[in-house]
Amino acid sequence: MHLKTLTVRGFKSFASATTFQFEPGVTAVVGPNGSGKSNVVDALAWVMGEQGAKTLRGGKMEDVIFAGTSGRPPLGRAQVSLTIDNTDGALPIEYTEVTISRTLFRSGGSEYAINGATCRLLDIQELLSDSGLGRQMHVIVGQGQLDAVLHATGEERRGFIEEAAGILKHRRRKEKTVRKLEAMQANLTRLTDLTGEIRRQLTPLGKQAAVARRAQQVQFEVRDAKARLLADELVTLTERLATDLADEEALRTRRAELEVRLEAGRERQGELESAAARATPALNAARDAWYQLSSLRDRFTALAHLAEERRRLLGSAEAPARSGRDPEQLEQQAAAVRVEEADLARALDAARETLTAALDARARAEAAATAEDKRLTALMRAAADRREGIARLTGAVGAARTRVESAEAELGRLREMIADATARAEGARSEFAALEGQVAGVEEGEEGLDAAYEQASAVVEQLEADLETARQQERDAERERDALAARIEALEVGLDRRDGAETLRDAVAEGRLDGVVGGVAELVGVAQGWEPAIAAALGSAAEALAVTGHDAARRALDLLRERDAGRADLLITDAAALPPLLPTDADLPEGAVRATALIRAEAALGTTLESLLADVVVVPDAPLAATVLAAHPRARVVTQDGDVFTAVSAHGGAASEASLIELQAAIDESRTARDAASARWEQARFAQSGVAARLTDAKAEADAALDDLHASDARLAAVAERLGGFGSAMRSAEAERTRLDAAVETARATIEREQAALSTAADRLSAAREAPDEDAEPDTDRRDELAAAATAARAAEMEARLSVRSTEEQLTSCSQRAQSLERAARTEKAARAEAEQRARRRRYQAAKALAVGSAATVVAQHVTVSLQLAAAARDAAEQTRARLDAELTELRGGNEDVNRELAQLVDSVHRDELARERQRAAIEAVQNRAADELGLSAENLVAEYGPEVPVPAAAGGNSTVEDKWAELGPAGEPASVPFVRDEQAKRLRRAERDLAALGKVNPLALEEFAALEERHKFLASQLEDLKASRADLLQIIAEVDQRVQEVFGAAFADTATQFEHVFSRLFPGGEGRLVLTDPDDLLATGVEIEARPAGKKVKRLSLLSGGERSLTAVALLVAIFMARPSPFYVMDEVEAALDDTNLQRLIGILEELRASSQLIIITHQKRTMEIADALYGVSMRGDGVSAVISQRIGVLQ
Repeated sequence: MHLKTLTVRGFKSFASATTFQFEPGVTAVVGPNGSGKSNVVDALAWVMGEQGAKTLRGGKMEDVIFAGTSGRPPLGRAQVSLTIDNTDGALPIEYTEVTISRTLFRSGGSEYAINGATCRLLDIQELLSDSGLGRQMHVIVGQGQLDAVLHATGEERRGFIEEAAGILKHRRRKEKTVRKLEAMQANLTRLTDLTGEIRRQLTPLGKQAAVARRAQQVQFEVRDAKARLLADELVTLTERLATDLADEEALRTRRAELEVRLEAGRERQGELESAAARATPALNAARDAWYQLSSLRDRFTALAHLAEERRRLLGSAEAPARSGRDPEQLEQQAAAVRVEEADLARALDAARETLTAALDARARAEAAATAEDKRLTALMRAAADRREGIARLTGAVGAARTRVESAEAELGRLREMIADATARAEGARSEFAALEGQVAGVEEGEEGLDAAYEQASAVVEQLEADLETARQQERDAERERDALAARIEALEVGLDRRDGAETLRDAVAEGRLDGVVGGVAELVGVAQGWEPAIAAALGSAAEALAVTGHDAARRALDLLRERDAGRADLLITDAAALPPLLPTDADLPEGAVRATALIRAEAALGTTLESLLADVVVVPDAPLAATVLAAHPRARVVTQDGDVFTAVSAHGGAASEASLIELQAAIDESRTARDAASARWEQARFAQSGVAARLTDAKAEADAALDDLHASDARLAAVAERLGGFGSAMRSAEAERTRLDAAVETARATIEREQAALSTAADRLSAAREAPDEDAEPDTDRRDELAAAATAARAAEMEARLSVRSTEEQLTSCSQRAQSLERAARTEKAARAEAEQRARRRRYQAAKALAVGSAATVVAQHVTVSLQLAAAARDAAEQTRARLDAELTELRGGNEDVNRELAQLVDSVHRDELARERQRAAIEAVQNRAADELGLSAENLVAEYGPEVPVPAAAGGNSTVEDKWAELGPAGEPASVPFVRDEQAKRLRRAERDLAALGKVNPLALEEFAALEERHKFLASQLEDLKASRADLLQIIAEVDQRVQEVFGAAFADTATQFEHVFSRLFPGGEGRLVLTDPDDLLATGVEIEARPAGKKVKRLSLLSGGERSLTAVALLVAIFMARPSPFYVMDEVEAALDDTNLQRLIGILEELRASSQLIIITHQKRTMEIADALYGVSMRGDGVSAVISQRIGVLQ
């Protein structure tokens, strides 16, 4: 595994897309300060998930986006893509190449992707964690990080080792388990409290259940007795109604005749009203037509004036003449410049041909000079060899041959070791691939289980919130119901006024007085908000008692006089109806209504109230009251606040004591609100039980999902541990094979070098033996002549280059001048064409305005004629409407006379109907009681509980329900007795006393007790399950802690050993070691550094020199690198503070690292560059953007 490519786009100083091609081995990035070299390191850290803006040398994350320069605008996003060669399968993903990309938008949004698929930051971190790459990023050593390593706390140094050892995934697993444990602890506490609360509720609820069971038995007695009494009363009333019906046919016939006459008059009145209604739209249409034509005439007259004014303005002003250069002259100048450009192009071609000839001449001269120089060098070397002697050359040949043989033997041994490492790697890879398939399946299941548990937990939380909402709604409804009940009680106290009316009520209850229907306030319903007005209109009648006639009223007053019980107001229900004193509602102003339209009364009281309120009009306020009185002086006008106005008086002011009507209306309103609150309370209780049941099911599902998740975690941990072992073995074998491959290449290079040395020595020995013995020096004149010729050729080449460059610049300037002239000519032509077009447009608009003005004048004349016709039509429609109104007024008077006679006849019929209605109302009241209290229809009530139905004998005593059914005969028929009303009334009173003695009964106590008891058992079992799950989580945490201790202990031991080795190499004669701050606690212990260079007694790092501190930090990082190798390392000027000696030692360490890992080094040191396999040069262009060039060293060699 190694980094393959890095593509940077819009990141810091890399505005354009720049791609770095990395190879295994050492890659050096060089360049001057400020050119953007360190931005390459920042890009690598950023794409691998770095989240700290300060780590990236910025104040905020937005700073990584190219900010723009004076010559280039800022960009809207930064994108970095990193391609990793995964041929060895080190990354747990089924791809031989993995591309990780990260994009940041200036708006703040960011995206991550793996091989083009969008992913999360967590996915990238988990992908890299198994390769020793984590959040600490110890593989990237940036500027200043060496000092940060030295100043780091012991715990932070421990983090470097943990990251390299792959412990972070175990820590994440522990953190996840701890979060689950904390959430479980909250549920455990809540469940414990809930179980205790339910246990405390069981005892009182059990007592309520016993009372409810007894209440069910007594309620049976109450229902049976009440049903028999109601059935007897219904039969009696029905028979009385059947016997009291009389023949009313004559009155009804006369009434029908009057109704026919009245109907005919009303039909004629309707026809006239329809005709008037039809005439009204025609009149309105004629008026509207006249108004519209008047407006239309004015509009067209104004349009004609406006068109004339516009024509005059457009014709008076002409566009100014265009002044500027002649476009034809500009084109002629451009053509002349183009001719000059062609001459320069031909001159440039000639100059280039001259340059090509100069280049060829320079190459030939240099080649001849070089050949002559080599020949002289060979002659001088041969002379030297002869002087050294043939004996020495013979010894050199023998030594070279021995070295070649030794290198070939070493090469054979290395090839055998490579074969062994390859076999081990293949075996580990096959095992790794097999286990990896299992891990993929387990991880997919793990994701599904995580999602299931999170979804189940979310459902539980939502249901708990719903349950609390339902409980709050129940409490709110209960408080509202109790408050309304208290308000009703207080208002009913206001109704209880101890006066003469109350005495009469008591007499009616005692049976000493008849003919009293009830209180007017109880029998009358008033539209909401108008109670004060109706109470003021009725006056004392609002608190009166309604009686059936004058005889009943006389008896009531005599009773009050006998008992000296004060006075009382009485209202006669069968009084004759008075004719209406006011016109219909149609003649009242808007907002005013007749008082009778706002009340609803019992049938017995309706006529009386209509008579009392015949002259009353109700209005919202006093100003409207004055308007009504002005039109109807005989009326009494009452405002909504209760002020009474007549033509000669007024009565009102501040609010007095509320009337009985107002009190009764408030009681009725409160009862309605109380019933609604009770209904909401019942709904809330029902909803609460449903939510509680769903919550129980949801918690069971969440617990089951949690158990599955625990089992999956255990399986995943076991497989992952085996996978890590095979991965380590595979990486170890691959690293060994890579190191051996490098050693083989080194051995081959050694063999080639020694063979070349052997061949050279043999050639020199042969030449020395065969060469003549003269020692004359070779002649150098020829070499000097050729060197002078080469210098002259180079001068000629330079002259030709200058000529080509000068001609090119002249050609460029000439081309730009021609383009400028052509562009100016085109611009001038376009401007002149635009001016001509504007002039034509103005002439067209002037002609158009003239035509519009003429047309508007003609249309205005036609509209004037139509306006005269519309005025005539309007006058005719007004005359027709006046005639219809006069005829309609006369017909309405005749209809009112017929209506008055019909009302007198209806009153006589109405008295008989009132008696029948009272009987029917009593029957309906009994039927309603049966339906409301017993849920029985009239037919079922009489059929099952009528007087002719025998009463079970057991029903007459005190036996319970069980006793009644036990007394059934052998054939299943109970013993029975005839119905006696007094006996059943006694039975009802006795059962009601028993029920009252039981006190307040909770009707749901039986069901609630059973449900609560079952819930207590369920919660107790859930509590035990939670405790067991908590113990399982604690066991998982203990296992993770044990695993972390084992892995960290081994990693620390290896790192400490490597640190001592590396430190001794960087500081010959010095001592350095790593120690644990708390060896007894491997989970939290920190790591301290002790360093003592040779010749010094200090161990504190702060007392070391800058170079020693840098070397110590490098020693720690290299020790971690060697103990737990990573596929690659990035170093940013880590050797900047080192001298040549220490630099040479560090380079030796880097040579060892390159055998197993890829190195990317940002450096200024030439000696570091010498060991690089590839060089990247970074420079800053004039526009503030970094530019990159590259060179592979192997190609040059």
